[in-house]
Amino acid sequence: MKYDWKDAGEEWSAPWGTSAAQWEHAILPRIRSHLPTETILEIAPGFGRWTHYLKDNCRELWIVDRIGECIEACRQRFASDSHVHCYLNDGRSLPMIPDASVDFVFSFDSLVHTKQDVVEAYLGELGTKLKIGGKGFIHHSNFGEYANSFRERIPQALAKPLIKAKIFDWAHHRSPDMTAELFRALCAKHSLHCLSQELVNWRGRRLIDCFSVIIRSDTSGQTPTRIVRNRNFMREAAEIRAKS
Repeated sequence: MKYDWKDAGEEWSAPWGTSAAQWEHAILPRIRSHLPTETILEIAPGFGRWTHYLKDNCRELWIVDRIGECIEACRQRFASDSHVHCYLNDGRSLPMIPDASVDFVFSFDSLVHTKQDVVEAYLGELGTKLKIGGKGFIHHSNFGEYANSFRERIPQALAKPLIKAKIFDWAHHRSPDMTAELFRALCAKHSLHCLSQELVNWRGRRLIDCFSVIIRSDTSGQTPTRIVRNRNFMREAAEIRAKS
């Protein structure tokens, strides 16, 4: 099903009030230590909701999306920004990005929907596209942690009214075959290491999303991943919205 981009993705920031408020109070604090930097790669930018902010934090910004409509919208939106380079890809590979050229990779609100094979394909690419010591912030699904739960075995016809009554929450189209644990394993397989993971609730109670901070390293000895289970993420969003 083709997505209607009439609001350019801004509607997804509604729990925070605006995309500006979400960026300033929810996203930037989580990546501030990595910015500014020389070269940023953004995977699946949509209509450039976060590209708008990333472009002011680097000398070169490469954005890659598999949807032509999104890349064309970004080309028009950032036409006056000569350091923003927009590429259409196949949704899993990065042949247009030089090896060992990226200081920081960012993806938010997109890879949560992709299956394990797509996530692994991108991680395999990042294992060569990131510079040694280059880092990234990847927003991905942790729904696999709940995919086999009793809640998910309830028939949709029965679950739907309970979701509407807010007795149950729903998965927001998160990939059921990805978890934080699996993401860590895939990173290790592709010369990457997860420095930290923050598991968060997304418009519900279950921790169905994860923010992983990764690094490309040529050393075998790594510190254990710092894991935080944040059940107050949506409460924080409501507080941000109230102030915005």
